[in-house]
Amino acid sequence: MKIVQLTLASCLLFGCWSLSWAGEAPWGSASTLDIKYAPEKVLYDVRSGDVRDLVSVLDRVNYLYKLQGSDPMEGSIIVMIHGSAIPFFAIDEYAKYTDIMRRAQSLTVGTTIEFRMCRAAAKRLNYEPDDIHGFVKMVPMADAEIVRLQHAGYAYMQ
Repeated sequence: MKIVQLTLASCLLFGCWSLSWAGEAPWGSASTLDIKYAPEKVLYDVRSGDVRDLVSVLDRVNYLYKLQGSDPMEGSIIVMIHGSAIPFFAIDEYAKYTDIMRRAQSLTVGTTIEFRMCRAAAKRLNYEPDDIHGFVKMVPMADAEIVRLQHAGYAYMQ
């Protein structure tokens, strides 16, 4: 009987406690930090074949570029494309991904944003440089390029 009473009392106590906090902010609200970001060297690794993932990366690249400013001597953002992300950038898929490709290309105009693609992975998918949009630069191998860029001071992002 005592166990039932203790259980009931606990439920009432914790039930009331959780209800008392519903809709309240016991810790207040978040504070904001006013941080000015200096231009940096950043490398985004893009290999997903999910459109939402690519759109998310384009959003992040665009926002980071805006936050950092546009000093070409200090900042650089490289988007490394390989794996299942390659077909998005294929000329023969342009009709399917027109909006995304226009957006990606527009990010390179007058900015320090650059798209690079793994030529080895593209070749495995039967794509040659002539099959890929002209705003993309082909590198021999994405993994080797990622390592090289990290040694050159690029921060790695996924």
